[in-house]
Amino acid sequence: MRRPAFRAAVTAATVLALLLTGCSGGGEDGRDADGTIRLSFQSLAWQKESVDANKQLVKEWNATHPGIQVDYVQGSWDNVHDQLLTSFEGGEAPDVIHDASDDLADFAYGGYLADLRTLLPDRLTQDIPQQSWRTTTFGDGIYGVPFLQEPRVLIANTEILEESGVRVPTPEEPWTWREFRRVTEELTGEGRSGVAWPLKEPVSVTLNLGLSAGGRLFHRDADGKVTIRFDEGDGVMPGTVRDQVNSDRSAARTALGMSGSDTLPGFFGGRYAMVPLGFSYRQQVVEQAPEGFGWTVLPAPAGSDGLAQGVSPQTLSVAEDSPHKEEAVRFIDFLLRPANMVRLARGDWMLPTGTAALADPALHTAENGWATGTALARDLRPAPAQSVRGYPEWKDKVATPALQEYYSGAIGTEELRKRLVDDGNRVLARYQR
Repeated sequence: MRRPAFRAAVTAATVLALLLTGCSGGGEDGRDADGTIRLSFQSLAWQKESVDANKQLVKEWNATHPGIQVDYVQGSWDNVHDQLLTSFEGGEAPDVIHDASDDLADFAYGGYLADLRTLLPDRLTQDIPQQSWRTTTFGDGIYGVPFLQEPRVLIANTEILEESGVRVPTPEEPWTWREFRRVTEELTGEGRSGVAWPLKEPVSVTLNLGLSAGGRLFHRDADGKVTIRFDEGDGVMPGTVRDQVNSDRSAARTALGMSGSDTLPGFFGGRYAMVPLGFSYRQQVVEQAPEGFGWTVLPAPAGSDGLAQGVSPQTLSVAEDSPHKEEAVRFIDFLLRPANMVRLARGDWMLPTGTAALADPALHTAENGWATGTALARDLRPAPAQSVRGYPEWKDKVATPALQEYYSGAIGTEELRKRLVDDGNRVLARYQR
């Protein structure tokens, strides 16, 4: 799930005011003087279309539920974890919380989020596939409703593709990782790289795309203990990228330190034939591409496990301290009715998790690559480190520097394996005593 660090949704002053005044309206029991239940909904929507869709749905709810009113609170992806932790500990958490599944583990295990198992309506539990529910299941409880998800795709320059004569992949017949490497060599030319891998934050893309080749890295035994192994499948995706950068010279070395947005000017200027990006980056392409620029959306390469890739969906949770959990879940159910889920997905340029919403014709058009992305939904899986305690420390202190050095060519595969596994298992062991 993409967090737009390049664009804060709220200012620090807004967050400070939120923390000082508290998120919930009404009295201590969450009711106004006339008995109206008042819920707070903290949204992390940041793109104008998404903010507008969320605010409009809140307005529609309030118009049809006079006894349960919802206050829209604007949050920010930039600081949501720390902001929520402060609000939880201060007893001022929003009733309904927008976040991402890979941020929920500490809050779930810490007792800050409500277990939704007895509160969720059957319609919602049946509409969202079990593989998505696994992303918000910690221990025996369910602590969020996964509702938006984002596959990684290849965004490609159509003129360069057509001139090269390479086979254009489809979700039914994708490139293999080996074929992808060969294609990027063919697309490389004078002043142009076949691909630009934006790997400023290399861990999630490595883990999530590694699933296609059978890579998992994290393995949980029957007792629930997690250990790290670097098997053959774990090396396919990172090995391909390293070879493209260092051996084939078909991947732009300068892109290794870039974010996804940083690569777009070079892509529009013809310096890169393709860029692997999250599905929602299509909006930036539409808004920023020069007039007449031709582009298309292609599936990421496939491995022994097909097009499988990991995702960390956006989620809606309920605070454990909320005095009106049932009403909060009713509001979530309203937000995630199929037609409303489609509105939220289109506003964020992502895919809905719900099967009914995914079937909506609006998400199956060729325009802007919607049909390609929707075809990938069946292959999306929970991110490999979804519920691993200690993952943030492993990512920051072990995996990020090791992968950055590996992709640059500074270290080889054996050294990468040693650092990810040996150093990584020492980190995880501290969290599993």
